[in-house]
Amino acid sequence: MPFTLSKASPARVLSAALPEARWRPGLAAHPFHSEIFAPATEASGAGLALALARDALAAARQGEDARHVLWVQDRKAMQLGGRPCVAGLPSDLRHRLIHVAASTPEDALFALEEGLKCRDLACVIGEIAGNPRALTFTASRRLSLTAERHGLRLWLVRLDAEPDLSSARMRWRARAAPSPAPRWHPSSPGPATWRAELFRARAHAPGAWMLSDDTGTLCIRRDHEADCAAPDFVHLARPTFGRSLAARARA
Repeated sequence: MPFTLSKASPARVLSAALPEARWRPGLAAHPFHSEIFAPATEASGAGLALALARDALAAARQGEDARHVLWVQDRKAMQLGGRPCVAGLPSDLRHRLIHVAASTPEDALFALEEGLKCRDLACVIGEIAGNPRALTFTASRRLSLTAERHGLRLWLVRLDAEPDLSSARMRWRARAAPSPAPRWHPSSPGPATWRAELFRARAHAPGAWMLSDDTGTLCIRRDHEADCAAPDFVHLARPTFGRSLAARARA
């Protein structure tokens, strides 16, 4: 009997024809468990986690959410990067932060899991240094299932860690990047900017972006300019040609 090729199923043909979805700020569908790998010598991991959390809350129309934000750190993470600076947080989060200083990674994982069960929280952010033995795939799976079961999102910052087995739905690498020069005052500090690489995601294709957080809005920088920069109203006035406006008025 001659061998004949079977026809491809319509589902496979359709999935192959559709382009992969690209991540961008402002998407409504955010995973409940994400990881951010960042060096401990800079605050890029915590900054990007906070920016992604605020972007998710804004996309879910929870920008005016008055619930608290839980921030959990183990002892080594606090020694490497320090505690969250309340004065440096966005003004709408300074009075809503609950900080938990855990002695060990085991205590930090316990606090994260218990926090994900509390519906009175807006989101949970965690910081764990290195690759502790307690953070196994089973422990990561417990965090994912708890977050999905209770509908609360978790951003776990991994300081000076190597990507290992994890059930996180989205995994990032973050590094600090030069801020764009402010438009109105070149001597003032620019908005926070990160080099963010999405190297694992279930719903999006991998990619790398220059992300910037200007006035609480996460955006993608292109051509070394912030997309969310304030408009330059100087170009709205067109120069006159020939006679001046006063001469035209007298005429």
